[in-house]
Parts: sequence; structure tokens; C-alpha cells
Amino acid sequence: PSIFQKFDDFWKRQRSLEVECFECKRKQQVSGAATSTICPSCSAHIDLRDYKISSGFSRSIRTCGKVHLTARGDLGSSSVICKQALIEGRLRANLHCFGTATINYAGRIPGRISAGHIVVDRKADVHCFRRVRAGSIEIKGKMSGEIVVETIVTVRKKGSLEGNVTAKAFIVEKGGMFSGQLIIGQAGLTQGELLPDQKPTGASKMEDDVTVIAPQPAPAT
Repeated sequence: PSIFQKFDDFWKRQRSLEVECFECKRKQQVSGAATSTICPSCSAHIDLRDYKISSGFSRSIRTCGKVHLTARGDLGSSSVICKQALIEGRLRANLHCFGTATINYAGRIPGRISAGHIVVDRKADVHCFRRVRAGSIEIKGKMSGEIVVETIVTVRKKGSLEGNVTAKAFIVEKGGMFSGQLIIGQAGLTQGELLPDQKPTGASKMEDDVTVIAPQPAPAT
């Protein structure tokens, strides 16, 4: 192991983590060096390991650790649940990340993504076939698809978003681009889960910072 890895392992052993049971949702403190634990309430097994996917992988994952899908990886599991995720390879799985999911990938994503927070990195250029759900999304690169966000969508400078968006707040920084339908505060959508492979029209570049905020959600129709 490198010096950095040794330091990282040492740091993990020194700190504790709060984990939540997948079954009964009870929270507990565990050592940062632990690879698994048992829920004191319902006795369910809780995986704490980090996963690094560097080739084809099709087994289901349910962990309170991190999942790193490398550029050479191909994740085709039916279900992946984790605390944090870094997506650099092909994702065909249904991914749920209750923390932050970072996308640094160029290509199509046929799998379904949901996360507490999603970051689309500057070098990313992704087309999501299925609806993306998140607590919030920050777009630094390019993204197309349908997204439903509980709070705020932020398109950074040089970022680009194409598709239909539902959120409580929407920000496009100067130099960012957005093309598509914007619904502020409305939860219900009528479109199907699977999106057609087509590009929205009417792309426009924002000349100034734009903030759209709805104080109260509009009723679904």
C-alpha cells in the first residue's frame, strides 16, 4: 500500500461512523475500520465495505460504504445501494445512493439513478434514459434526461442540461446552458420512465445568473 493508503486506513481506524440499518432504520455508531456490523435492534447484517468495480459485475450490492465504478467497469447489477458512489464506467444497474453520487462518465446510462445529491463532473457527458431522482443536483459538465429533484438544480458555468426538470428551485449560472421544460414545485409527472433517444430543441445560453424559486409547491394536476 502507498503512504497515502496507509494514512487513509489509519484515519479510518481513528474515527467512528454513524450507520443506519437497511431494515429497521435504527442508527448506530461503528468503528471506521469495521467492514460489517449487526443491527442491535433487528439483528440484520449491515455491510460497510467499499466496492471498486474494474470489470463486469452483476451481483447486487447493499453497503453503507462507497462504490467506485472505474472507467473499465461495467456494473449490471439489478440493485446497488450505497452511501457514496463515483461513476466513471458503464452503469446498467439501478443505483440508489443515500449520500453523494458523482458522475464522471461520457456515454449513455440505461440504469436508473437516485441519490441524496448528484454531481455531474466537468468532463462528464451523459444521457440518462430513465428518470433521475435526487435531493439536489449540481451540473458542471453535460447531462441530458428527465430529472426530478426535491430541492435545487444548479447548472454551473460551462455546464449544460437538456431535458425536462421538476424542482423547487433552479439556478443557471452565467455561461451555463439549459434546454427543456421546467416545472417548479410540481411533484407529479406524466411522462413514462423510459425516455426516447432524442435531443430537445431551443437550447439557449444564459447571459446572466438565473435563479428560479417557488416558495410553495404547486399542486399536481
